[in-house]
Amino acid sequence: MRRVTVEAKVVEKGESRQVRSRYKDETYTVANAIIADETGSIKLTLWNEQIDQVNVDNTVKIENGYVTSFKGEIQLNVGKFGILTVE
Repeated sequence: MRRVTVEAKVVEKGESRQVRSRYKDETYTVANAIIADETGSIKLTLWNEQIDQVNVDNTVKIENGYVTSFKGEIQLNVGKFGILTVE
């Protein structure tokens, strides 16, 4: 699903970890957070500088994000063209 806009509260944030790109000789930092609103919850994948912007109890708004399934789990990504706003 593409062009997703969501506003929700961060209820959990995991530890960051290093991952290597499949396509380039680069390493990225990634962390997962769980966001929730009155309709439910979803895992939000945070990359690089997004990790330090988001903390538990923040309200985040993701505009133009997308939803994927990774290892059988549905997750929300901001992506290259999405916008993450922390309120």
